[in-house]
Amino acid sequence: MNQIPNSLHARDIAHVLHPYTNLVKHEKAGPLVIERGKGIYVYDDQGREYIEGMAGLWCAGLGFDEPALVEAAVEQMRKLPFYHTFGHKSAQPVIELAEKLKSLSPVPISKVFFVNSGSEANDTQMKFIWYYNNAIGRPKKKTILSRQRGYHGVTIASGSLTGLPANHRAFDLPIAGVKHVDCPHFYRNAEPGESEADYTARLAKNLDEFIQREGPDSVAAFFAEPVLGAGGVIVPPEGYYPAMQAVLKKYDILSVSDEVICGFGRTGNVWGCQTLDYQPDLISCAKQLSSAYLPIAACLISEPIYAAIRDQSGTIGTFGHGFTYGGHPVSAAVALRTLQIYEERNIYAHVATITPHFQARLRRLNDHPLVGEARGVGLIGAVELVENKSTRKNFDPAKMVGATCAAFAQEEGLIQRSLSGDALAFCPPMIISESEINEMFDRFERALARTEAWIAAEGLRPVA
Repeated sequence: MNQIPNSLHARDIAHVLHPYTNLVKHEKAGPLVIERGKGIYVYDDQGREYIEGMAGLWCAGLGFDEPALVEAAVEQMRKLPFYHTFGHKSAQPVIELAEKLKSLSPVPISKVFFVNSGSEANDTQMKFIWYYNNAIGRPKKKTILSRQRGYHGVTIASGSLTGLPANHRAFDLPIAGVKHVDCPHFYRNAEPGESEADYTARLAKNLDEFIQREGPDSVAAFFAEPVLGAGGVIVPPEGYYPAMQAVLKKYDILSVSDEVICGFGRTGNVWGCQTLDYQPDLISCAKQLSSAYLPIAACLISEPIYAAIRDQSGTIGTFGHGFTYGGHPVSAAVALRTLQIYEERNIYAHVATITPHFQARLRRLNDHPLVGEARGVGLIGAVELVENKSTRKNFDPAKMVGATCAAFAQEEGLIQRSLSGDALAFCPPMIISESEINEMFDRFERALARTEAWIAAEGLRPVA
């Protein structure tokens, strides 16, 4: 791709370092420059239209042109464009947002701590857990468990929780004290003839044995996304979380629900843990909290944990943790207005109404010869492409079949994300209509047909 000197594309290549990007390829291909948005659509600098099938990065629940959120930001900018929450300071939007989050919480919550991203939220939860165990006289209870293919962020600590090889390789991660247990993907990991109930029982048994090997007095917490997002949109089998929580309670291990993707309606309930049936001790949330219009995230913590943190800070003289922009008043005002809109416009009910159609179109893709599994819950899903449907054999990762399919989808006017294992994800804005769902899947089916033709031309599948 030839770059016009001084074009946005050439300037991007010259000056911007892109996350989650093959930087060698980027220097040749350049960026897709998005100029504006409207509803579920975004438009590039050439005027081409795309359905944003990922709501950006699982986050723009209200789409890309909600004026009420712009107005909330402008109003707060005029009133108080910045303040902080250090040293007994606060601001009205921060207080009101904390009250609102407590009222929405699926479990009793004592306090809300504001940060800027899901990564910061999970990083902070780890610090809270360590601080808490020190405060109550359990200095050895520090090991944190998460899952293979789970995603919890990219800071040194949250990146260690993440169970994806690309987030560890060459970064010297994971750090000591973070361990990974089984990924609950029945399609990939069940043994021949094993029922979902038997599979769940085996994973619970594995967790119990893992904790016993580590030493129950050393294991502090278990982090879990209700639905594993970046790891491939993996929905654990029914009964999985109650079985895992029974093991955690047996050894007095805290449960952290990472609701960064699943929170605020994505799975059909306000919280993913409600959909998947478990009760966490701590909750991390971000993304759809502000419909991504401004950066904000939050840690919701229970009374026992808060009480220990409070008392320890009194002993030390301060609670030595916080971020300059944590609880930024403009972000808080926009997040508060977002939560109000979800209720005023019955967005949660809309998701419940539209989900059956979304899931029906998604599951229909199971009949395609390239699709090993189409899976999802609520308004989130994925299709996993396979070389052989009978054996469930994956394509050689070096062939980048999923990435090629995503590129074809972009050419068809659909922005998706290719995840590990050649899984193509769907996570559209929650305002999507039935007709827009049809158009989204129609565009994807055209991309899938082009991928099938490309695979045949490249000889990437054995002839049946």
